[in-house]
Amino acid sequence: MSKAFTKEPEGGDVYDDLPDRPISAHNLVTQRGLELIEAELARLHDAHAAAHDADDKPLLAKINRDLRYWTSRRATAQVMEPPQDATEVHFGSQVTIEREDGRRQTYKVVGEDEADPANGTLSYVSPVAQAIMGKPVGETVQAGATEATIVEIS
Repeated sequence: MSKAFTKEPEGGDVYDDLPDRPISAHNLVTQRGLELIEAELARLHDAHAAAHDADDKPLLAKINRDLRYWTSRRATAQVMEPPQDATEVHFGSQVTIEREDGRRQTYKVVGEDEADPANGTLSYVSPVAQAIMGKPVGETVQAGATEATIVEIS
């Protein structure tokens, strides 16, 4: 068929086809994680109104995609209560590990969207969190390329 007879997307139409962000099947969150999701939704709604007023189609497409993601994350959020048991690592536990080189690192095990290892939060689906979940103080686990020992749980 000749190119003359095919309909190509016009101007902003192509922006409507941004792929959705992947969404995991489970969405465990802390209370703080839920608050972060709600704050992001509020921010996106404000940004959507501004982009709409500016008729910024590429930005609207990005914001719409992010709104779909965060709306889904809010709808599926399961708030987990802080653990009452500090004898082993659970979702919501704060854990200190000691690496083979003597470094101590403290992390709180949290939901995927609130994880920020540089700031001391670790997603419960991350390899390190998976290695320490259910383990007691004194247990040595594979933490990345090296081993680490759990030295404190709170």
